[in-house]
Amino acid sequence: MKDASRQDFRLIVTGGGTGGHTYPALTAVRALQARLQASGKTLAVLWIGTADGLEARVAPAEGIAFTTVVTGKIRRSSNPLKMVSPANVRDMARVPLGVAQARKIVADFRPDVVLATGGYVAVPAGLAARLCRRPLVLHEQTVRLGLANRKLASSATRIAVSSDSSLPLLPGSVRGAAVVTGNPIRPEVLAGHAEKAIDALELRGFDRHLPTVYVTGGAQGSQQINERIRDSLPWLLGHANVIHQCGPTNVEALQQHASLLSPELAGRYYLTGFVGPELPDVLALADVVISRSGAGTLAELTALGKPAVFIPLASSAGNEQAHNAQHLEATGAAVALLGEVTGEALRDAVGPLLTDPVRRDAMAERARAHGKPDAADRLVDVILSAASG
Repeated sequence: MKDASRQDFRLIVTGGGTGGHTYPALTAVRALQARLQASGKTLAVLWIGTADGLEARVAPAEGIAFTTVVTGKIRRSSNPLKMVSPANVRDMARVPLGVAQARKIVADFRPDVVLATGGYVAVPAGLAARLCRRPLVLHEQTVRLGLANRKLASSATRIAVSSDSSLPLLPGSVRGAAVVTGNPIRPEVLAGHAEKAIDALELRGFDRHLPTVYVTGGAQGSQQINERIRDSLPWLLGHANVIHQCGPTNVEALQQHASLLSPELAGRYYLTGFVGPELPDVLALADVVISRSGAGTLAELTALGKPAVFIPLASSAGNEQAHNAQHLEATGAAVALLGEVTGEALRDAVGPLLTDPVRRDAMAERARAHGKPDAADRLVDVILSAASG
């Protein structure tokens, strides 16, 4: 029985390993905290993660209490026999210990809700929530349920999904617990200003009569995307300005290639290893984005209504990135380039968006129709609903 005199809301967050699982959870925590503060209440949060996951750095940096449990990682394979590998067997044997550790943590903390956002660390804590009879809310960032969330679905009070198209893919036995919230994105992403990007990056050579393309392969860059841009660079700069975030280790080689450009084309090319706090402004400036198709990227670009050409990471878990990209392409909200992407294929995909503003605007509208900029608030509604029963 909840103590009526207690004014704080107690939340356990579990999930992580990558930014795709970590940042939506962090955004939801911030939104829940703001909602509670507005009604004079406080939020007590404990994050259960792994010592070597991104969440181990992010949570403490945000002032969130953090603890770890033992867990095991499943190394996936299309060959069922390879799934029964010594490493998988060894790791799965660790899960019961992790569940026991998580059960003690949950019992001691007494959360109003446990929020699980995916990643293998979510399984022990999610199972512990069920054992301790605490409401469990799952959040899925991708079109299809990830492995951890599939394991926890039958234990969940609510399953928050990011897309309407996820609903028919859920098992019938848990579909009634599902609600579409979208994938929480940082509010600052929606507050960019194009002119600030021009000033901050000193883009004096950009031709403002041409569209601007933002190219990114993620924080570390993508060799595949970098090579296709390198091969297409003179053509691309003939039609657009380009901001190319290539990854810190790839700058030197691409600079050497760019040094062969004419001064006019070189002035339209901004190469950087990493885009930091200026990212919202860069996105505001971009007319077209070329990128991977991780769930966080899709959430941001659709919320902003940005036309995109996606080159999915082929090795993403469960081929999630390809599913994400194809889901948007099916409604004309993006272009998906799968498999071995050639420079010609990239030019064929990007060209019509650069030369036809009407087509670009139409894709932007279709992308915006998929966007859910209020996803964090929707997820907070689900968390509070689960707590109240």
